[in-house]
Amino acid sequence: MNIITPENAEKVPFALNGRKMYSSPTAEIVHLTLKPGETVDRHSNPFDVVFYMLEGEATIEIDGVKAILKTDCCLEVKRDRPRGMSNNTGKDVRILVFKLF
Repeated sequence: MNIITPENAEKVPFALNGRKMYSSPTAEIVHLTLKPGETVDRHSNPFDVVFYMLEGEATIEIDGVKAILKTDCCLEVKRDRPRGMSNNTGKDVRILVFKLF
C-alpha cells in the first residue's frame, strides 16, 4: 500500500507548488497550492481538466471570461480552451487538478 500525501508526492515540473497525487495513462491528479499573488499563466492543454477547490478562492479566466472558484466548487475546462488562474486573496488556496487524457 502506498499512501500519497502532498508532502511525499512527486513535484510537477514547473515553478508553482504542484504535487502529483496520482498518475496513469488516462488521468493525473495534481494537488496545487497557490500562495497569495501567485498565478497560473494563461495556457491551454490538449486534454480536459477538472478543478476542485479544496480551500480558499481563486480567480479563473477561461476564453477571456473571469469567475471566482470557491471552496467545494468544481469546474470542468474542455481541451484546447485558453485559461489562467490567480490567487488574489491574502490566504493560500488549495486545488485538486484532474487531467483527463
